[in-house]
Amino acid sequence: MSTPAPPSAPAPDSAAAHGPLAGITRNVAALGVVSLLTDVSSEMIIPVLPIFVTVTLRASMASLGMIEGVAESTASILRIASGWLSDRVGRRKPFIVFGYGVSVVAKAGLVGATAWPAVLGLRFIERVGKGLRSPPRDALLADSAAPEHRGRAFGFHRSMDTLGAAIGPLMAFALLTRHPADFRRVFGVAVVPAVISVLVLILFVRSPRHQPAAGRSLAREWSALGAPLKRFLFADAIFQLGNSSMAFVLLRQRDVGFSPGQVTLVYFGYNVIFALLALPLGGLSDRFGRRPLILGGYLIYALAYGLLGATHQRLAAALALSVLGLHSALVEGQQRSLVADLTPADRRATAFGAYYTVVGLALLPASIVAGLLWERLGARVTFGVDAALALAAAASFLVLVPLSAEKRDRDAA
Repeated sequence: MSTPAPPSAPAPDSAAAHGPLAGITRNVAALGVVSLLTDVSSEMIIPVLPIFVTVTLRASMASLGMIEGVAESTASILRIASGWLSDRVGRRKPFIVFGYGVSVVAKAGLVGATAWPAVLGLRFIERVGKGLRSPPRDALLADSAAPEHRGRAFGFHRSMDTLGAAIGPLMAFALLTRHPADFRRVFGVAVVPAVISVLVLILFVRSPRHQPAAGRSLAREWSALGAPLKRFLFADAIFQLGNSSMAFVLLRQRDVGFSPGQVTLVYFGYNVIFALLALPLGGLSDRFGRRPLILGGYLIYALAYGLLGATHQRLAAALALSVLGLHSALVEGQQRSLVADLTPADRRATAFGAYYTVVGLALLPASIVAGLLWERLGARVTFGVDAALALAAAASFLVLVPLSAEKRDRDAA
């Protein structure tokens, strides 16, 4: 007697197939809430962590660059491995739950950190969690929405994620207003929404088994991803080499005269812009394509970083960070949508793993070099180099991922 095949990817919710909720299925909504709560937690920590490391723990800028670079990139190999393994065993949710759980533990550890190497280790562990969860999560998002609404689904997810990133700095600001420089209190409170996010994930996200892709090696899967996706990954790698950690942008806000509490408010403005624009720009990409928006995002990044390097005025620095909010809304959801567009469903988690691995490996030199440049040559050169790399990425993108080939490449995947 034959064994029935495991269920395929979750079918998009027909109730969300039309109107303003098009693409916002049950899974998409639940994963959006999970990301909102997770980013409330993470973004309480991010704007104060650079100050905690360099002021409270008295670490150097090079040490900060090491923390951010290693945290992002040394766990990168897990991203392609977790994506491949998710496709191979036909499961998404276990990887996602475990990844979010690991991050909760790492955030809790920051409360007791007394030296910058401890922060390095905890940030590494937290990024390991992200590496494990991100490719299966994004594959599940792509599986949960119809292709014609994929941009809206990813846009909604990025919007919810960034709404949490806007709430987090406000909570940190409120805590620091009552307890100035008590960064450990901020870290402790940040653990609470992270724990709630894991509970929401366990209770409300559904992820039936896929048909396992047994017998396909990781090397074979990489070779099968297709030329259009690989060309995009190459162009984006150039951009990521100049995409140094947000920690440097936030330290620049402090350098021009903002207090630690005010830095969290300026960062709040960045996240509000990102959150408000992510969904409508995702819908725009469904209509007109992902590539024009990604290209525009690269160019806007170069403009914002050029301004950060040139200015010593608080208003201009805050404006540059706000412009980066537009950049993030243009790029982040559309990059993920493009990866999904160019990849068959049974290789989707592997493709997202490859994307995150390339991004992570490029971020290691990006943040380490940025820290060294800042120490030796100053902020002007640091941000100028990053802006130049963004322009080089835009030129490469135009050549390797031509705007006119979007429909052809998507149909061929």
